Amino acid sequence: MSQSVEQKNIAAVPNSAPAGAPPAAGAPAGAGKSPPNKRVLGIVAVLALVALGAGGRMWYRSVNFVDTENAYITGHVHPVSSRIAGVVTKVYIQDNQVVKAGDVIAELDPADQNVRVEQIQAQIASAKQQVIQAEAQIMQTRAQASAATAQVAQSQAQLVRANQDAARFGQLYNSTMKAVSKAEVDAANATKTGAAADLNARRDNVKAAQAQIAAAESARDVLKSQVKVLETQLKDASQQQAYNRILAPVSGRVGKRSVEVGVRVQPGQQLAALVQDDVWVVANFKETQLPGLAPGQAVEMKVDALPDYKLIGRIDSFAPASGNQFALLPADNATGNFTKVVQRVPVKVTLDPSDQKKLAGRLVPGMSVNVEVKLHQKDDQPVPPAAKTAAAAR
Repeated sequence: MSQSVEQKNIAAVPNSAPAGAPPAAGAPAGAGKSPPNKRVLGIVAVLALVALGAGGRMWYRSVNFVDTENAYITGHVHPVSSRIAGVVTKVYIQDNQVVKAGDVIAELDPADQNVRVEQIQAQIASAKQQVIQAEAQIMQTRAQASAATAQVAQSQAQLVRANQDAARFGQLYNSTMKAVSKAEVDAANATKTGAAADLNARRDNVKAAQAQIAAAESARDVLKSQVKVLETQLKDASQQQAYNRILAPVSGRVGKRSVEVGVRVQPGQQLAALVQDDVWVVANFKETQLPGLAPGQAVEMKVDALPDYKLIGRIDSFAPASGNQFALLPADNATGNFTKVVQRVPVKVTLDPSDQKKLAGRLVPGMSVNVEVKLHQKDDQPVPPAAKTAAAAR
């Protein structure tokens, strides 16, 4: 019974072969395999196209573009400090406030400067009174000199008369004639000698008066010089008095405010910082990227804080040295353990004025920027003057 059933099954499947039996000689080689899946082929083709496109894009961008993420917005940050020491009595600014050049930032207690000004003014008044006294003394001494000069003339006249009297008495008293006595002759000669001595004394008095005049004039000139010195000190004290009002050096926004009422500040101590709206970008390109860059080229930038806004700028100039040269401790390559490191050179990129005006207060120094420059571009816009100067220098 079982044998008849197996014969019927074999007859129903005439082409079937026992498991493990070799295929028939006339059968095709791939008759036992299923055809490839079309979906797999499609995925492989798409992946190949994507890889080819990505590779082509990478090659195209490497040839026609240079970019860097090592870029930051930079601007003018002006420290506000006091020129004199003092105690802060008033503060007129708040954090992030917009101020104009000349606005009062804070005020210091003017008591010390006021006392100094009053002290110097008193010294000037005293010195001027001394000058007046010196002028009066000079006038008095000149009067004395004039009187001494008149006395000299009087003494000269007396000397002339004494000489004449002595000569006459000498003629009247000689060996042949004794018209006068010997005593009268001696008296005339004594008067002559006394008149000569008196004339010399009067002349010495004139010289002494003239010396007193010179000394008085010198003392007056010294007092006048002291007045000028005191006036200069008063000018300086007045300026110090004006320095009690701390003014904004430029227009900008207040940042890093540390001044408070009651704080005693010292000269040069920073009280706040003023940041101007005029900003630019410093992009640190690799030295291998510099050959394709030139002043005046257009630059596309994206600020991390404004991802949906594309900025357009232009290369302004190149730094005179790499960033490593300006470091506090530049690398010393003259050693045995030398490892070549690609250096970066700061490149200044100016922004479009309309973008700066539109984004005033949003673009601040320190923000990170992604910079991209298209190579081999034709500059159809005028190059900034600074860029022309940098290009000529190169």
